[in-house]
Amino acid sequence: MTLKDKLAAQRIYILLGALFITSLVVSNLIFQKFFYWYPFDVEVFGSKLFEISVGILPYPITFLITDLISEIYGKKRANDVVVTGIFASLFSLLIILVADNVPATSWSYVKDNMFNTVFGNSIIAVFASMLTYLFAQFVDIQIYHFWKRLTKGKHLWLRNNFSTWFSQFVDTFTIVTLLCSFGIIDWSNFKGLLISGFLFKVFVAILDTPFLYLGVYLFRRRFNLKVNEEIDLLFKD
Repeated sequence: MTLKDKLAAQRIYILLGALFITSLVVSNLIFQKFFYWYPFDVEVFGSKLFEISVGILPYPITFLITDLISEIYGKKRANDVVVTGIFASLFSLLIILVADNVPATSWSYVKDNMFNTVFGNSIIAVFASMLTYLFAQFVDIQIYHFWKRLTKGKHLWLRNNFSTWFSQFVDTFTIVTLLCSFGIIDWSNFKGLLISGFLFKVFVAILDTPFLYLGVYLFRRRFNLKVNEEIDLLFKD
């Protein structure tokens, strides 16, 4: 690759990392709101498909990005993005903690109790969920590269879906457990939300497979990459 191509690849890597971090941080700030989408008239343990947290919406983007980075830039660069995302999330929680403890003025539109209701539960719950999310993302990357080595870079759909499904179950189980443990939702909704959330993520993972194929195709065409070839970025460890 020419120097110009490497610089372009490096800029794209930074942009993908920024999109990953934004999706991760936002998902942890909005997770207490739940919404419904009823494509089927089905109930699972008293919860209809699908009644899920809005925090789920950006999560599939994060797994799509790490799979794309894993495919094009390699395992180490994908892990770097995950660690950076965790640091950004913890830093955002520190800012929320400070903001929650400073007193609101008498004319402030958002009062102390309102701010605490929206963001107060985030601090402990998200800190704990970050550790699990870190584990889930690393599991995703490990499984992805296991299948990549096994298939010698072929069958992209296989490693994309198998790695995401397993890691998303780990993540969904932990998030729902934390939401119940901190009293944000009732334990009676645990099973329904766990299955509903996981099935939703499986559904989205299947839908995002064509986008991964498109992304990999565009990268390989732009940088003239062969199957299983990865881009070596300019900056070194």
